Amino acid sequence: MSPASTKASTGVDARTSVTSPASASSPSPGTPGAPGTPPAPDSPDVPGGADSRMSPGGPGFRRMSFALFLAGVATFALLYSTQALLPLVSDDLGVSAGDASWTVAAATGGLAVCVLPMSALSERYGRRTVMTASLAVAVTVGLLVPFAPSLGALVALRALQGAALAGVPASATAYLAEEVRPRALVTAIGLFVAGNSVGGMSGRVITGWVAQEWGWRVAVGVIGVLAVACAVAFRLLLPAPRHFRPGSLRPRVLLGTVRGHLANPLLRRLYAIGALFMTVFGGVYTVIGYRLAEAPFSLPQGVVGSIFLVYLVGTVAASAAGRLVGRLGRRGALYAAGGTTAAGLLLSLAGSLPLILLGLVLITGGFFAGHAVASSAVGRTATEGRAQASALYQSAYYVGSSAGSTVGALAFHSGGWAGTVGVALVAVTGVVAITALGTRAARAERRALVPA
Repeated sequence: MSPASTKASTGVDARTSVTSPASASSPSPGTPGAPGTPPAPDSPDVPGGADSRMSPGGPGFRRMSFALFLAGVATFALLYSTQALLPLVSDDLGVSAGDASWTVAAATGGLAVCVLPMSALSERYGRRTVMTASLAVAVTVGLLVPFAPSLGALVALRALQGAALAGVPASATAYLAEEVRPRALVTAIGLFVAGNSVGGMSGRVITGWVAQEWGWRVAVGVIGVLAVACAVAFRLLLPAPRHFRPGSLRPRVLLGTVRGHLANPLLRRLYAIGALFMTVFGGVYTVIGYRLAEAPFSLPQGVVGSIFLVYLVGTVAASAAGRLVGRLGRRGALYAAGGTTAAGLLLSLAGSLPLILLGLVLITGGFFAGHAVASSAVGRTATEGRAQASALYQSAYYVGSSAGSTVGALAFHSGGWAGTVGVALVAVTGVVAITALGTRAARAERRALVPA
């Protein structure tokens, strides 16, 4: 059996249930699901809370959600802590803007490279153990970053920090997929993604304002202390896993698991959707500062940095992703997220600052909602090797981030903001087209299962 379910509809539309002809027949007495027979203990539909996995309102769910929210805050605050400080880093270390940008690229690159190996460690040693160790190393490095004597040392520390942080996204989704009931999975992952948005925002906004008064080293140190507090609270709050089963660290087994995931058409579509959504987001937020700092807006740097407060919209959108899926189904939610993002991109072409800000609100809300839906579908679809399935999604996600930043900046250089929007609209069109392929595959599967 493939490590992941190959059903085209699984994990894509929560409202659609596909059954085989055999399963559609009446169950015999004594089998799970038969009339008068108690359901299986691990069934997600067990009434009365017989399922030992967590769900909203149940024991441990709020603690678990808040713990992973804090892990997301720490991860993304550290990951992007130098992005708003690049001009100050350049001045202090006497390097060009291009050289200073490696302090960001090294961190995200380290994460992208290490997320799959970290997922393998997660399968063997446990999700909570790997996340705890990852945060411990990352926050320790974060406290050393302000004392980096040169650009080379700073870049090396940031690369190590990104590699350590890879253990959090590599393990968090797998932990949730194992410990949370399927119907609550989108809500739980949405809260984790919300923490990502808060961390990404604070890593840019807080450092910008602190650095304005005390310099970039103090600003990065403040983020390090914040991350320490989040990491300690995470470890104290996160419930011990109850459904984790250790896997193998043998390379042959791991490669087989990865090949199985990549052979799954649904997972491939979800990976592509994550990459394309991040292409949009990476391009827009890499370039928007340049646009607002130039005429006719000419906003001061502090105000430009505060634009990242729009991330709070992402916090709300990611947290509400579960309700959106409940109303529209997973594919419907992806269509809505893509449409909202596209509307925001078109609105951002206006020459009015309020309309541009409204466009950013729509882009941010659409992106975070789409990301929460797609990443939760990965965790729900993969029946084995969930950490590897999540790691492949994260790798695609950060490839999209790098591609969006690079291509979006090149498009801005050659065609202005309209060029960046054009690139982003192509990516959004790809999201809609891939989702449409999933819809078509699910319909074909349902027709094939209907008796002639």
